[in-house]
Amino acid sequence: MNALTIRLSTLLTIILGTALFRLVPHWPNFTPIAALALFGAAMFERKWLGLVVPFLAMLLSDAIIGFHGSMGAVYLSFGLTWLIGAYALRQPTAARVAGAAVASSVLFFLITNFAVWFGSSFYPQTGAGLMACYAAGLAFYNGQSFFLNGLAGDLFFSGLLFGGYYLLQQRFSVLRTA
Repeated sequence: MNALTIRLSTLLTIILGTALFRLVPHWPNFTPIAALALFGAAMFERKWLGLVVPFLAMLLSDAIIGFHGSMGAVYLSFGLTWLIGAYALRQPTAARVAGAAVASSVLFFLITNFAVWFGSSFYPQTGAGLMACYAAGLAFYNGQSFFLNGLAGDLFFSGLLFGGYYLLQQRFSVLRTA
């Protein structure tokens, strides 16, 4: 097996394994979605694979979990998060990964809550209605904040993926890029 095949196989395994986390019980919004997009964008030499592989892993887990009406917004935010990773994480550092994770959390929050508001019967289709929707997304539900859980999940899984892969690269030189 050549170095490129080993590196690609390792990245695929990490992404698929991380996507499986969505299938185990977890706090609301504490998921690896953004981290998968950031990691895929930064680590795959063939950038399209860094979008397609995590996207397919997410789609597969959604097929098991169940599809919902706001999936378009989730997948849009996933694609935009991938773009953040493709540009901001060309040379990942801990600070850049953390910044990209925070930016992706805010982006996800804005896009998915906008989707909840848009055409909704829960909120008036006004600026005040949109702000009420965003406020509800920040609010605590059963002692948990959907936004803070998402932010914590994005930071945790980004740290786990990037940090874990960095440690693997230190141990196995075949995983390092040329």
